[in-house]
Amino acid sequence: MDDTYPPNEYKDDNGNPAGWEVDFTNAIGKKLGLKINYAIAKFDNIIPSITGGKDDFGMSSFTDTVEREKQVDFVNYYNAGILWASAKGKNVDPDNACGMKVAVQSTTFEDTDEVPAKSKACTDKGKPAIQALRYDNQDDATNAVILGKADALSADSPVTLYAVSKSSGKLQAAGKTFDVAPYGIPVAKNSDLTPVLQKTIQALIDDGTYKKILDKWGVADGGVTKADLNAAAKG
Repeated sequence: MDDTYPPNEYKDDNGNPAGWEVDFTNAIGKKLGLKINYAIAKFDNIIPSITGGKDDFGMSSFTDTVEREKQVDFVNYYNAGILWASAKGKNVDPDNACGMKVAVQSTTFEDTDEVPAKSKACTDKGKPAIQALRYDNQDDATNAVILGKADALSADSPVTLYAVSKSSGKLQAAGKTFDVAPYGIPVAKNSDLTPVLQKTIQALIDDGTYKKILDKWGVADGGVTKADLNAAAKG
């Protein structure tokens, strides 16, 4: 887990993992009668730690993509879109952002896919590229907008909404949520753990535990009723 993406996963005041995905992971452990051991890592090191056998699975707001499915299997548990935010009073249109500076957390889907695609659409039309400002953690990306270093930030919808709510009125959502896609728990290819996690998550959905966690954190809009596998490949 990369604990720099509130409210999904972050450090509490004591430096311990917190967030709705932490509550959800703990619920998975409780249902299985197992203790969860959190290995905190940079986001781009998580999948290699799973494929290399160092960790059993990841829980860090991974967008399930066909490209990532080449390396790991995904147990799907949530749907999140992308949402931009800008400084309060500054109108930014994500579909008309050529030449702007956009803050992202490094190696997230927004960094690797979404902003580059928007930038290419700009340059293909002869317009200036979007300059992606890459940060190791989401708080720094958020602060870049508050401090005027970036015109906007792009992050997963629950993360952006949380950042806006915690900004003391300094940020506002820019446009609406788009490109809704599934989150997934990355697990080693063909692991015996994959069907166990899928059944456990489905049990948490069915007994209401899952919804209670989403409601507690205000992120129920992305809730699912079925724990799927490798949803990106299924289209």
